[in-house]
Amino acid sequence: MSDLNSSVPEEQVGSQKDAAEITRTLKSGPEENSNQLQVESEVDSEDVPEEKEELPDHKDGLSEDGRDHKAENGVAEQVHDDPETVDFKPAEESAKTVGQSEPGINYAALSMEDLVAMLREMVGNKPVESILHDVESIKINFYKKHKAEIEQRRKAFISMGGELDEFTVEPVPLELDMKELLRRFRDLKSEYNKVLEEQKVRNLEEKYNIIEKIKELVTRKESINRTFQEFRDLQKQWREIGPVPQQNVKDMWDTYHHHVEAFYDFIRINQELRDLDLKKNLEAKIELCEKAEELLLDSNIVNAFKNLQDLHEQWREVGPVPADMRVEIWDRFKEATAKINKKHQEHFIQLKGEQKKNLEAKTALCEKAEEFGNLEITTHKEWVEFSRELMNLQKVWKTIGFAPKKDNVRIYKRFREACDNFFNRKRDYYGSVKEEQNNNLQLKTELCIQAETISESTEWKKTMEELIELQQRWKEIGPVPHKHSDKLWKRFRAACDKFFERKASHYSEVDNSFENNLIKKRELIREIEDLKFSENAEYCLKKLKELQRRWTEIGFVPLKEKDEIHEKYRQAINQKFDQLKIDDSRKNILKFKSKIDNYLEKPNGMHRIRMEREKYVARLKQMENDIVLWENNIGFFTHSKNAESMIKEVENKIENTRKNIDLLNRKINMIDDLDD
Repeated sequence: MSDLNSSVPEEQVGSQKDAAEITRTLKSGPEENSNQLQVESEVDSEDVPEEKEELPDHKDGLSEDGRDHKAENGVAEQVHDDPETVDFKPAEESAKTVGQSEPGINYAALSMEDLVAMLREMVGNKPVESILHDVESIKINFYKKHKAEIEQRRKAFISMGGELDEFTVEPVPLELDMKELLRRFRDLKSEYNKVLEEQKVRNLEEKYNIIEKIKELVTRKESINRTFQEFRDLQKQWREIGPVPQQNVKDMWDTYHHHVEAFYDFIRINQELRDLDLKKNLEAKIELCEKAEELLLDSNIVNAFKNLQDLHEQWREVGPVPADMRVEIWDRFKEATAKINKKHQEHFIQLKGEQKKNLEAKTALCEKAEEFGNLEITTHKEWVEFSRELMNLQKVWKTIGFAPKKDNVRIYKRFREACDNFFNRKRDYYGSVKEEQNNNLQLKTELCIQAETISESTEWKKTMEELIELQQRWKEIGPVPHKHSDKLWKRFRAACDKFFERKASHYSEVDNSFENNLIKKRELIREIEDLKFSENAEYCLKKLKELQRRWTEIGFVPLKEKDEIHEKYRQAINQKFDQLKIDDSRKNILKFKSKIDNYLEKPNGMHRIRMEREKYVARLKQMENDIVLWENNIGFFTHSKNAESMIKEVENKIENTRKNIDLLNRKINMIDDLDD
């Protein structure tokens, strides 16, 4: 019931004539009864998605009655047919700004240290009810950064040669500080809630005392002016008192409205004064109707629903309106309320449907992960391939939204157990092959010793053949423990490179014909650059091959000129190949052949060619794995809106990659033919 906005004349109206005049001009009582509209929730709290799947559990955020809850678990207004009578769960009149975030602070831009420092400042110096949302924002951003830091450390660990299952996370001081501050905050919030509940009980007593005082007003025989002013003061005191226990709200308001109406019947206020008050109440309720209708345009239906509750709270505080407008204004407000309720319910129905689809997608991933866990895998290659596929499943999992709340933890636990089962079996497998890797370590160490022993030899041809044989035996030996692999390989390679560099240096010093070869090759480069092509592509190709043969026959050049002259030759010959009117694949092969021929001219050419072959084989395996991954991913695109275009794009990638695989195979075969 709102305050009356007009005043009674100041002069005393105690005379019998004035009292009679007031009696004739007043109507009986207010228009609103004390029945109230009960607001019920039509949205199950399980329809609200779980906010966090991996961060620590927490409960922050006070509702206006001091209880913890999610905003999505709000209540949907149920509209009854009785206009002007509304009941709902009251808001905290004295806590309208509880928990609002500090303006202008971008917590996502702060470092973890700054977030901890800011939380410590807030918990130590600010009231708990004023920092609820700030604490929540600080906590979310801190754990996002903490999780990203762990992920970065994990990737760095793997890139340095570590095994994923060996990676561990040790608590850091910042995280321990954050947990301690959050614990202190929860204790403060618990104490705050306790004090708030005690205050509600005291508020209830104070409001019932005000009701008793209003009840006593009807027995007064003093001036109407004074009685009415005292009534207004009591109404003001009523509004200034904070919330009361929820279970007492309805009975309290029923009693209050009953005695307020009795007071109106008693004083019989001047009709003109009452009409003015009713008119102002009508204007206030029209404004509330307009605000409710504006909420229909809000794209955030959950936010609109919350704001609607505030409008209903304000509606109840506004007094009655003229009788001829009572039904009309209430119907208008009721219609806007019903539409917002419907959109709110549809929002959560749609959300539930999306979560159901997410559950189906995650179930499919669980089944696939469980299949991997039951496979009989016996080789390192298979473990690598299936590990990569399982990690791809984990990446797909992260792209899928939440499942229904009642299933979300269960389905995540199922997927986690399937992944853990696979990697536990992988750990057992590598534990069983550890002894074999130690034997391989001993064999490769012996090869290093042999290579180092002959690296000082001057029997160039014999030693080169021995080193090539050692390199072949190195490839045939299986893997060694990962922590020794890189160091051992560098040791073996250094011994081989030492010999081949000495051999190259020797031949560069003893062969006086290198200068003549340099002159001949420069002349041949000019001949290539001046070559004019005809329309006959085959003739041009034959001419280029002849020039390549001549280049190979010329022989070595001085070591200091080798790289420069070879680079000029490659540029010249590649430019001519680019001018040939043949397909790109054939051009690529011809250029590669030219590159191989150049390598063969160098003292350690075969060594570099074999290293080139290893790169091609590794790239070939990667392409084959990419094709397998893309083909698997096609199955996941069938549920998306743009499935057809996404599938087409992936199919094009697969086709292009297969062409590149064919080209790599041809290059590998060319290298293999050199050994024959």
